[in-house]
Amino acid sequence: MSLYTLRTVLLLGILSAILLGIGLFFGGFIGMSIALAIALVMNIVMYWFSDKIVLRMYGAKPLKNAKINNIVEKLAKKAGIPAPKTYVVDMDTPNAFATGRNTQNAVVAVTTKLMDELNDKEIEGVLAHELSHIKHNDMLVNTIAATVGAAISWIGYIFWFGSDNEGKNALSYVLLFIMVPLAALLVRMGISRSREYFADQGGAELSNPLELASALDKISKSAKAKPPTKGSTATSHMFIVNPFSGSALLNLFSTHPPVEERIRRLKEMAK
Repeated sequence: MSLYTLRTVLLLGILSAILLGIGLFFGGFIGMSIALAIALVMNIVMYWFSDKIVLRMYGAKPLKNAKINNIVEKLAKKAGIPAPKTYVVDMDTPNAFATGRNTQNAVVAVTTKLMDELNDKEIEGVLAHELSHIKHNDMLVNTIAATVGAAISWIGYIFWFGSDNEGKNALSYVLLFIMVPLAALLVRMGISRSREYFADQGGAELSNPLELASALDKISKSAKAKPPTKGSTATSHMFIVNPFSGSALLNLFSTHPPVEERIRRLKEMAK
């Protein structure tokens, strides 16, 4: 078993354990059993349908843009993988993400503003980054982490509002509204940060490191100036740059490495 596969198994195990912990705390043995059943079903469903869930979450539609599709096909051929399907997301900031359980069922989604605000070479750099994720099968764990991470809070709220008030105290609020989302976030951070550096390197090898660096700079500045109004922060690690990075508190626990460091590394590659 490779190190990355081990990390993937560990990620799913910890996220599932958090679900069980919520069930045990708020519902005892019966609550834990319910949470276990939900975790088992969720992991199976997420493996097969997590990409469709995320695409629907953002209202993604098939992309009918010959220029973008041609770039994707060219990069996929260079990377030695099948060309993924392309989708577009209506979002006020430039960004992109990849999803799907393997290279044969991969999807690349770009936002409308990415096509409006970046030039062709920068777009190619962004798409090369996403295809690097696909080539190394990063998007499955990213997508599952996004959907399971979001479900942790959802299930917690069900136990909280669906049970009586007996036994609830200040610790319950801390556990549910602070510690549980934070624990899920920290788990996702451990997986996604290192993968972003690898995807940047792979993207630079498929395209141009300076163009990718320029794209990251533009996307980061836009995300800080105008965070999106729709979407879930549980999916933030899927994007090439965290689209919800306008908050200083969110930056403290960012699922992405600092954009400045990513840009510095890319510029070093260009020398």
